[in-house]
Amino acid sequence: MNILIFGATGMVGQGVLRECLLAPDVARVVAVGRRATGQQHPKLQDLVIPDMSDYSGVEPQLQGFDACFFCLGVSSVGMNEADYKRITYDLTMAAATVLARLNPGMTFTYVTGAGTDSSERGSRMWARVKGATENALLRLPFKAAYMFRPGMIQPLHGVRSKTPLYQAAIMVLKPVLGLAHRLWPDRVTTTEKVGRAMLAVARHGAPKVLLDPADINALGR
Repeated sequence: MNILIFGATGMVGQGVLRECLLAPDVARVVAVGRRATGQQHPKLQDLVIPDMSDYSGVEPQLQGFDACFFCLGVSSVGMNEADYKRITYDLTMAAATVLARLNPGMTFTYVTGAGTDSSERGSRMWARVKGATENALLRLPFKAAYMFRPGMIQPLHGVRSKTPLYQAAIMVLKPVLGLAHRLWPDRVTTTEKVGRAMLAVARHGAPKVLLDPADINALGR
């Protein structure tokens, strides 16, 4: 498989990239972002795009892919709805619309979050925006699209969050995250299982398009 990863320098993206590079059936990985991953691997190529809303100059480099793992995102903390929508909805759809046109046989996987509001009418701003993004993605003419809704994620294999607050919380919770993952597999997953689950849906699909932590863990095994 040839795979695109958006957000490969974030916590989830780092884990997904690791699993892609380890997978024997993945021939090529292109990491798309505003900056390079800083990693060297025979399978890996960085595609640095300063303006993530405009892909007109790189369309030839975005063709010929079997799957896209879209792990790009920001926290809504301290953001108003317009700014959060611009990053979460607008930037995602700018990329996805181009990819659906260039790669009609592509499987597109998007990382949202537990509690995302598919009705787009709830009281939580982030959940409405994520829900609108999911719904718009599912209307695009991809071969298949899956929405990953992880809850708490345990980072493994040296993966770190770029958000200082999240990383601090992870360090504090590190002694109990592993136990929580074993005790509540329907609420807690790992970066490793998210990556493996994405590869699983790219290979074989999944029985439903909205995947919660329990689904992700089952696919990631």
